[in-house]
Amino acid sequence: MSRVVVFDYGSGNVRSAVRALEHVGAEVELTGDRAAALAADGLFVPGVGNFHACMAGLRAADGPAVIDLRLAGGRAVLGVCVGMQVLFDGSDEPSGSPQEGLGEWPGSVSRLRAEVVPHMGWSEVTVPAGSTLFAGVESERFYFVHSYAVQSWTLEEPAGAFAAVAPKVTWADHGGPFVAAVENGPLTATQFHPEKSGDAGLSLLENWVRSL
Repeated sequence: MSRVVVFDYGSGNVRSAVRALEHVGAEVELTGDRAAALAADGLFVPGVGNFHACMAGLRAADGPAVIDLRLAGGRAVLGVCVGMQVLFDGSDEPSGSPQEGLGEWPGSVSRLRAEVVPHMGWSEVTVPAGSTLFAGVESERFYFVHSYAVQSWTLEEPAGAFAAVAPKVTWADHGGPFVAAVENGPLTATQFHPEKSGDAGLSLLENWVRSL
């Protein structure tokens, strides 16, 4: 049984994530303890609220160092919603002034260019070939609740023999395309909430847990 820590750094109610991960067979601990977060097979990083508040909570819990250390050792991290957004260089939420992120991926988070914001509800996604995360649920809809997103992917793709390890980027659309998920070695993230996406979300979480 894989051990997963749901990182508790004050980002809101994450009990649904704990229940969903337990449902798909993980041994789950909800904690902000640094040692436990480093030792787990997988680290689930939630994100509820705005970018600035989530970054402040992560810094207070030594989250940036925990995530860096895990990734340096090739150990799995899954970021969800704002927990995905903080993995990029930064965001202009909430005030329009730049807020620094973790910088694991280049790019900035900005407000969706849609007539209706927030984007709230079930949406289709466009999944790249060879996705492990979306295996079996490539054609399903997932549940989104957000006003900001990464709307361009700027990481230079490796070529030649290294092309096989290029990040796999999944897209969705709300007033324009935005990044819905990324699979990049041990680092995985979704803009949608798999724990609130019914059977499709559970299957996706099961795929992630199996990969641990």
